[in-house]
Parts: sequence; C-alpha cells; structure tokens
Amino acid sequence: MSFKKFQADYLFTGTEMLYRNKVLITDEKGIIQEIVDAKDAGDNVQKLNGILSPGFINCHCHLELSHMKGIIPNRTGLVPFLMQVVQLRNFPQEIIYDAMRSAEQELYNSGTVAVGDISNTTDSIAVKQKSSMQWYNFIEVLGLAEDKAAERFAHYKSIYDHFAFMPAAIVPHAPYTISRKMFGLINEASGGAVISVHNQECLAEDELYKKGTGDFFKLYDSIGMDASSFNASGKSSLQTYLPLLDKADHVLLIHNTYTTKEDIVFSHQQSTANSQQIFWCLCANANLYIEGKMPPVNLFRENNCSIVLGTDSYSSNWTLNILDEMKRIQQESTFTISTGEILQWATLNGARALKMDEQLGSFEKGKQPGIVLIENLANQWLGLHTSSKRIL
Repeated sequence: MSFKKFQADYLFTGTEMLYRNKVLITDEKGIIQEIVDAKDAGDNVQKLNGILSPGFINCHCHLELSHMKGIIPNRTGLVPFLMQVVQLRNFPQEIIYDAMRSAEQELYNSGTVAVGDISNTTDSIAVKQKSSMQWYNFIEVLGLAEDKAAERFAHYKSIYDHFAFMPAAIVPHAPYTISRKMFGLINEASGGAVISVHNQECLAEDELYKKGTGDFFKLYDSIGMDASSFNASGKSSLQTYLPLLDKADHVLLIHNTYTTKEDIVFSHQQSTANSQQIFWCLCANANLYIEGKMPPVNLFRENNCSIVLGTDSYSSNWTLNILDEMKRIQQESTFTISTGEILQWATLNGARALKMDEQLGSFEKGKQPGIVLIENLANQWLGLHTSSKRIL
C-alpha cells in the first residue's frame, strides 16, 4: 500500500489544534492511517503552509436557489426578502441547472465534503447524482392552512420519494409557514431522522406567536397563503413548536438570530426529555445579508449549545464557502473565539449533526474526511486574505 503524507504549520484533528511537528498519513484514497511525529514519518512528506483540516460540513444550504445570486438587495429584512424569493425564483430550467453546477463546484473546491441541503423541488437531483460530496436532503414543507395539511404533505412526500437514494427527511420550513396539523404529520414521519427548521430569523416570528400580529401577514397576503387557522400561543415560536417535533433524533435549528437564553434553556429541557440532540446552525453572512444582524454567538457558547455552520443560499449570501462564515464570526465577535473552536463547528460538529461522523469530520483512523488546506493566516487567526482549498 502506498501512502500520502502531509505536514503543515498546524494540524486540526477535528477536536484539537496540533503544531508543525505532526504528520498526517493517509492511503491513496484519503483514508486516515495515523498522525505521527515528524521524526517518525519517513520520506516523501508534503510540506504546506497553513492549517490542515478535515473537510467542511455545510449544514444549511439551498442549492436550488443558486441562480438568484445578486438578484435580491441586501438588508431588506426577512419578510420583504421572502416575498422576493417567491416572486423571482422561477427561471428557465437550464439556467437553474447551470447555476447549481457552478455552486456545487465552489462548495467542493473550497473544501466542503457534505451539505445539509434544502429542497422544495426535485431540481437539484441531477447535480447531486454527479457530485463527489455527500448530501443530506431536507425536503422542505410549507403549509399553514389546517384543512389543506394532508394534501400539502402528500405533495412534498412525492418529492421526498425522488430523493430516496440519498439521505433525506421531510422537514418544516419555518414556524410561520407550518400549521399545527402539519407539524404533526412531519413529526410522525421523522422517527430516527435528522430534521431542520428555520428558527427565529426575525423579530416578527415571535410577535406572530406571542400576539398574533406583525409583518408576516404581509407575506401571507402577497403569496396567497391562508393564515385564518393560525392561533397565537402567547409564547415564543421555539417554545411553541419544538415540543411538536419530538420524534427526530437530531433537530437543526437554523439562523437563530433572535433566540433568547430562555429559549435555549427550554431547548435543553426538550432535548433531555425527548432523548434527541439539538444543533444550532449559524449562517452569519446570510443573517447580515437579510437582517443586517449577527446571531448571538456568545450566548450559544456560554450555554453549552452544539454549534454548526451553514451558508444559506446565493439569494442571501455572497459566497457558499464555509471558511467565509468562520471568518465573519471571528471578525465580527467582540470576544475571542479560537480558530480551533470554530473549526470544530465546521467539521466534527457538522458531521455529527448530519449523522455522517463515522466517515467525516475528524482525522481518525479509518475515516475518509477529506483534507482542506487553510492558507494565508494572520498568525493562527483567520484574516481578510485567508483562503481554503481542497487537498484530497
């Protein structure tokens, strides 16, 4: 058997940062053999500048919106943004396909090895069938009218059936587009699955659930969504819907821009009661693009949350590179987040969230996690010119 040997300034294993005297050894296919001291590595060691890391895990993306890059202005706020996505997303199929292929290549080349991808249609299947990355497909349901829940669910179940050859689950879009009955149908289909839900991305979401008022009624009017059966709970959206999703093994809460400590405490209680794991997915650039606001990163760190990263879509971001999410979080934070900590969010935490950690997320013997080189560091920090590329 022939081996590949890599040595860099830093070696991030998935859980810890090692320094330049370590060598990563893989076989020709990139399966991890061991990490050894440089003095024991022998000949033919490839020496690199930067950090060697396992491949990145993008836990939240919308590949099928890749054709919308630059179409929607930034900082519109969530409700106007959503209205424009609905109004502007329909393009000729060949344009949609070409944009998805280009986006898939950007993801791959910048170091992503797996994607948790939202699908409202079957548009992305052809690209994913040819992709070298792994995909977990979230078939996203919208349905606020109680009397149409079964019919709407059947429609999305038919989309889900087309994705049966890859990991997939039927999931709610967001609390403001899902009826109580629809939550029940999704929950019954979620046993043992990984599911995701857009969570507390704007203030109007909690206003809707606490008071039954707010900007979402503009969205309902604009897209013809029947909201007559919606009833406010008097509680935050998360505290209302999370108990309705108790069958999934893993729940990915996406965006979380306006999540409070009380919501986090509640989520921990639900996680324990339901024997499920909850992951908090931060899409910093998308939050800035849409709302002009960062998620409360340190609140999640202080409260022992399992943090993962996503990019959202080209309708709401400038790139699909997970490194750019890490850079944004590190640069915007008023507190110190080490590069090693944030890399774990982007690698092992993400792999665990998508149930892909048997092969991905860390440099452990027998895994095939991909290898990424992060270059042009500012000492050990992620600077303006820091970049990433796939090595293996």
